[in-house]
Amino acid sequence: MATPTPSTYDIIIFGASGFTGKYVVREALKFFNIPSSPLKTLALAGRNRNKLAQTLKWASHPNPPPQIPILTADTSDPPSLRRLASQTKLILNCVGPFRLYGDPVVSACVDSSCHYLDICGEPEFMERMESIYHGRAVEMGSLVVSACGFDSVPAELGLMFNSRQWVSPALVNRVEAYLSLESKKKVVGNFGTFESAVLGVANADKLMELRRSRPRRARPVIPGPAPPKGQTVEHQKKIGLWAVKLPSADAIVVRRTLATLTENPHGLPGVNESPEHTEKRETFWSMVKPAHFGVKIASKSLLGIFRLITVGMFIGLLGKTSVGRWLLLKFPSIFSLGWFRKKGPSEDEVESASFKMWFVGQGFSDNGLVSQGNKKPDMEIITRVMGPEIGYLTTPIILLQCALILLSERDNLPKGGVFPPGILFGPTNLQDRLQENGISFDVISKSTLTA
Repeated sequence: MATPTPSTYDIIIFGASGFTGKYVVREALKFFNIPSSPLKTLALAGRNRNKLAQTLKWASHPNPPPQIPILTADTSDPPSLRRLASQTKLILNCVGPFRLYGDPVVSACVDSSCHYLDICGEPEFMERMESIYHGRAVEMGSLVVSACGFDSVPAELGLMFNSRQWVSPALVNRVEAYLSLESKKKVVGNFGTFESAVLGVANADKLMELRRSRPRRARPVIPGPAPPKGQTVEHQKKIGLWAVKLPSADAIVVRRTLATLTENPHGLPGVNESPEHTEKRETFWSMVKPAHFGVKIASKSLLGIFRLITVGMFIGLLGKTSVGRWLLLKFPSIFSLGWFRKKGPSEDEVESASFKMWFVGQGFSDNGLVSQGNKKPDMEIITRVMGPEIGYLTTPIILLQCALILLSERDNLPKGGVFPPGILFGPTNLQDRLQENGISFDVISKSTLTA
């Protein structure tokens, strides 16, 4: 491995002037150059200096903007990306859709022994990056971690939080997550998220082809029966929500973490971790048991569910053809029934929005029941993760806390490689950090299930 040269910056935020990027800058400034933070040097990067300067001014308001360097780079100009990566310890990539623009950034980071975090929720991109770059990233000492935002850290840490409530001899079998998006005004999503969903449908065959070309990953052994398929539309009375299956990245990312954990039952050792952290890591993973996991999108009303199904049908049907994709991306507000628009939500709409993600775990009060052939879980634990608006508030909070952990606890993390966030950050204090920054983890109930 080449000896890396000293870095000029701790973090460069790439795509800082984009819809999400500017909120990432605002979040980063909260931790910039303060005594308790490892973030001492920061730069912003993108294609347009003027827009980046305007972003810094907006993110600093009402204070004057700090003296932070502004750098230019473009995903179509690989040398500019290599210049970025050679100057920093870590790049936070906010330029999506990642299947179109992410690969050159990852390549530049890996070749420069620079670390890389992004806010991607695109399974095909994440799995392709692992396939192409994992070996090289290990060799170069570069950590590459996608899905370090609302996709998919709440799902990963939420599952682990629920799993850790099952104290022996109790044993979890399945966990279903129910995502409820709420707002005092109107729920409006990021156009980039809509575009990624449309492109995901268009490239579904590529994901299947990629998976067929790769060795099969280890599958965790989950005691007890697989959960029944269930109804298309579910009424989850205990949390007061109607729900339908959500084809998101969350379940896929969770499965990648569980596969890595199956291959490494004590987690991934740090490149130079302390004995205290080794014990902490091994203890943490001994408390996390694999479970069948799925995600559903939820609404307080049945009408809301039918609206979700309608939008899903538009994307699923029209996303398969070039003309259909053109229509979807030209008129997002029409085909999303008002949930997505090109200009994104207003600041008031962002501030008024929030999310709740309920984790309904079912399992056995005594693991001996499984060996006795008891086929139905007799115990249920419900937990919840809750926080502010998902795309512009929760995502920057998560991304920055992951970045600060990487900077401050580098020795306790693996040498390098391409990983999902859960296997890397699970044993760290990420959950505590998120709770300190407005994202809560709560146990709602523990109960016995009647036959």
